[in-house]
Amino acid sequence: MAVRCLALADAVERLRAPAAEEWSALTGTPVVAIDARAGAPYPDERALADAARRVVTLPCPVVVLASVAPPPALRAFLAAAAVVVTSAEDLAACVTACTEQPLAAATLVQVLRAGVGCSVADALVLESLAYATLQGGPEHARWLATRTDAARPAPAAASPVRVEREGGRLTITLDRPNRHNAFSAAMRDALVEALAVAVAEPALTVVVRGAGPSFCSGGDLEEFGTAPDPATAHLVRTTRSPARILAGLGARVRVELHGACVGAGVELPAFAGRVAARPDARFHLPEIRMGLIPGAGGTVGLPRRIGRQRTAYLALSGRWIDAAEAHAWGLVDAVGDEGTLP
Repeated sequence: MAVRCLALADAVERLRAPAAEEWSALTGTPVVAIDARAGAPYPDERALADAARRVVTLPCPVVVLASVAPPPALRAFLAAAAVVVTSAEDLAACVTACTEQPLAAATLVQVLRAGVGCSVADALVLESLAYATLQGGPEHARWLATRTDAARPAPAAASPVRVEREGGRLTITLDRPNRHNAFSAAMRDALVEALAVAVAEPALTVVVRGAGPSFCSGGDLEEFGTAPDPATAHLVRTTRSPARILAGLGARVRVELHGACVGAGVELPAFAGRVAARPDARFHLPEIRMGLIPGAGGTVGLPRRIGRQRTAYLALSGRWIDAAEAHAWGLVDAVGDEGTLP
């Protein structure tokens, strides 16, 4: 579906219309793309303020292409958008995601907005409910139908998580190196059990690492589509939530990242008090392409580190970002080689 990019003045004028349904995937508008790079004169201050108030109520994402240093007159309007990008390439990537998975894209931006101001616990429940809704939706069903790797039981391992205690430090290592530490149900449960030790002993500090070439390659694809039903899956996610425990432990947790950090491998570390990364670390949120949103706490922890718009951008654009960019954004706190990280 071709999406026309509106000039800012045209968008502001069209946003005067009161009917929200015009701006919905249900009526053929999965995304509103706006080019705000043109120079002054801009629409007047009142018109921009009215348009900003309208943008936050729309049932589809609003993606704005802006200059790297936008003028002060535009800042409030840009702050209302779902995503602000500075290149035509990034605009096209976000628009493509919104047109190909409009239900997931709209749900993502709605959850991110609704989560602002919520407690971590409440925001995690909101995320899980939205994730469960999309699990039963047509976009995720289409993704499942196109998979070539039929779900099958993974070979049993001694434990997907290795736990070592030395003095006052508990080291937790994700230990499925042959699967790039794909985050399975068994790994989730083992991680919850390991973190419970730190909850019970307030003097312990925690280090979380990954064995093998990657910290974590995201949810185990072989388990997608195997939950008994979305409602039960929601209850499991909110009962056995590593994200909630990590958030509670806060400053006592340090996560050390390397290699691929995908899905849960990005989302869970965001809750740690300290996140360190090797230079080879790379970050990616793939869930929108699966007809889903981040479901391991990504819509909760990531906005608290990098903001709502950058979280939406990372999910919608499908971009991989490297350790240096992650550090510049605040997604990680330090970058360095093993043994030299502060």
